[in-house]
Amino acid sequence: MASTTVTAGAPPAVKARGRSAAKEKARPRRKVEGVYYLFLLPSLILFTLAITLPAVIGIFFSFTNSIGFGDWEFIGLINYLAVFSDPAILQSYLFTFFFAITTVIVVNVVAFLLAVGLTSHIRLKTGLRAVFVIPMVISGIIIAYVFNFLFSNSLPALGEAWGIGWLSQSILANPDLAWLAIVIVAAWQAIPGTLLIYIAGLLAIPGEVYEAASIDGAGKGQQMLRITLPLVAGYVVINVILGFKNFLNAYDIIVGLTNGGPGTATRSIAMTIFTGFSGGDYAYQMANATLFFLIAVVLSLLQLRLTRGRNVF
Repeated sequence: MASTTVTAGAPPAVKARGRSAAKEKARPRRKVEGVYYLFLLPSLILFTLAITLPAVIGIFFSFTNSIGFGDWEFIGLINYLAVFSDPAILQSYLFTFFFAITTVIVVNVVAFLLAVGLTSHIRLKTGLRAVFVIPMVISGIIIAYVFNFLFSNSLPALGEAWGIGWLSQSILANPDLAWLAIVIVAAWQAIPGTLLIYIAGLLAIPGEVYEAASIDGAGKGQQMLRITLPLVAGYVVINVILGFKNFLNAYDIIVGLTNGGPGTATRSIAMTIFTGFSGGDYAYQMANATLFFLIAVVLSLLQLRLTRGRNVF
């Protein structure tokens, strides 16, 4: 065939590639044994019944006026049009995206700086790594209730003792500052996972690269900007995208800290959807959930595009 033909005057490497390509095309495709599909079948059935089927049913009911039970009628795109004109839902989207972007920046900056410190030549770095990972294994709702007590009681007591007016009141009750508490707690829990990924990326950089840069006269700052950051760029992309997707689904920490308050100032998209399910707006919030699902799909496709070809794991 023309695609695998090698001319007589071609270099040896080209001839070898041509013969290899011919062998690959001539090699018969390995037949998959039926037993493999048999082992796959239980997982496929469970995934379909637990995830795919409920999602399809929910999307269908988003085109109805169902309240979750009883009779319903097909109403077309009315729910979707209402979602785009609902100020409460739009506010929840604005807060969620603002919270996700802010927390992603805080988490990645702090985790990267900690990773640089924990991979340098310092004493007890192994023990410190274990300490910094602890928040990752604690339930988010437990963390939220602990910090709720701190923000509502301990910090106001310190503010009164030190004469700091704005600190003497709980920031959880302040519509302008409540988001800050949520960012702090969410970042505190998310930093360990991001930290581990950055540590893996930094340890993958050969030490000879830094030795050569030092011989050439590059300082620590130049090595950070011209060696470390470019070589861990793939890890940064992974952490940013995964973190952003996770923070868009924020629920338990917000429930434990503010329950969406004061008022609806810190109500996330997930909280809005779940609240609507129990408040008789099943079909309406299913339309909201469907739009949110489409956003997640777009972010997933973006992640695949940005991480394609980056061998970070």
